[in-house]
Amino acid sequence: MAKNSGSGFDVTAMRAHAGDAAQLLKALANENRLQVLCLLAEGERSVGDINALLDLSQSALSQHLAVLREEGLVRTRREAQTIYYALAPGPALSVMQTLHGIYCAPPARNRPGRR
Repeated sequence: MAKNSGSGFDVTAMRAHAGDAAQLLKALANENRLQVLCLLAEGERSVGDINALLDLSQSALSQHLAVLREEGLVRTRREAQTIYYALAPGPALSVMQTLHGIYCAPPARNRPGRR
């Protein structure tokens, strides 16, 4: 197991999973998809609810949801004519929690680099 000195990272494991990580980051590298995932981090929502909260055309939202579905970042369920989306457990949820902690949580008083 090759570890980077002092960082605690297993470089060999990261190399083995770099493609998966890059694919996840590619799916997250769009502001609109990040906003969709932020909404879904709060809980399951219908397509109509998501559409009402984001400034996207229905067609654009549909395309973004398709990418998230194809990458396994969201799960769906249908109830009559309504499709509901939820954030899938796994790496996307962990990344969204980390991003929320960095960008959305109230600043800590003694956090380095913050005043």
